[in-house]
Amino acid sequence: MQYEPVLSRAELIELATQTYFGNVDAKNMAATLDCFHDEALFCVQTAWTRHAGKAEIRRMFEDFFAAYETIVHKDFTCTVDETNGRIAASFEAVLTAEDGSVTRLFNTNFWRVRPGPDGAKFQEVYVYMSGENPLV
Repeated sequence: MQYEPVLSRAELIELATQTYFGNVDAKNMAATLDCFHDEALFCVQTAWTRHAGKAEIRRMFEDFFAAYETIVHKDFTCTVDETNGRIAASFEAVLTAEDGSVTRLFNTNFWRVRPGPDGAKFQEVYVYMSGENPLV
């Protein structure tokens, strides 16, 4: 079955930085998971952590959302391969716990976006993290 081509440069950047991270920061589980294909793979390369499929990815985000009062991803620098549906973004993640302690991470994510019947979504996500992995 043939699907529409992968997203434009601007659409890939919007998917990664606004749609995905915007919903992660808002702790909007349904909209966050809607960015992924059902059989997506989410790997934190710097911690050798792997989550396969939406059920495992959901459980990871449930724990992540519960662990922090606020989550902020900001200051994105993006590199896009529009032809192949790839995007990389370097950014700062600021995670504030309920006790007020703050964790700052400087990360780079790599996404492979694949078209499908429900639109273009993440098939693979690879995360390189500067500190301890909160996505377990």
